[in-house]
Parts: sequence; C-alpha cells; structure tokens
Amino acid sequence: MVSQPGRALTGWRTTADGIEIAVRVTPRSSREALEPGPGHAIARLNAPPVDGAANAALIALVAGHFGVARRAVRLIAGDRARLKRVSIAGDAEALARIAATLYQPGHDG
Repeated sequence: MVSQPGRALTGWRTTADGIEIAVRVTPRSSREALEPGPGHAIARLNAPPVDGAANAALIALVAGHFGVARRAVRLIAGDRARLKRVSIAGDAEALARIAATLYQPGHDG
C-alpha cells in the first residue's frame, strides 16, 4: 500500500521527490542490517553513536538497501535520537515498494 503525500508519518510515506521513512537505530550492533519493525524499520549498525558515525552508517545502509546513491538519502529528524526520519529521493513508487517490506503488518501506509 502506498501512502498519500502529506499524511502523518507512521512508518513511511511518499513525498513529492521520493519517500520518508521512520527508522529506529541500534548502534554498536554485531552486524549491519535494515529489518522490518513495528511502525518503523530497524537499523542495526556497527558504528558507535559518536561524532555522527552512526548517522553516516545509517545513510550508507539505507542507500544500499534502496539502491540509491548516498546523496539521495538525507537525515531529516532525530539527529541525536534512536528514532529517526530519513528522506530518500527517487522514484516514489519504486521506493515505496521497497519500504513496504520494512514494516510489519498493521502499517497503515
């Protein structure tokens, strides 16, 4: 299901230039992965939450998962929080199909 632009972000939503996703970050993890979660994706990162290392690792992980360049991924909220919002520029429909795999059933798109 593709969300409507302008709708409140509960997990992900389409925007004029791509999508926005909600991500919960777990730094200093033993492995790197972007996994489904309840209402947000879960990003497990090797990087520590020091000097922006975890944020940089998150951008690289999201870019790789969605198949876009790092410059297409931007942290828009939660710079110092575990729960973050990330903007991904590109084809909104293609990105939305990928985002839909990151949210457990019950997501209202």
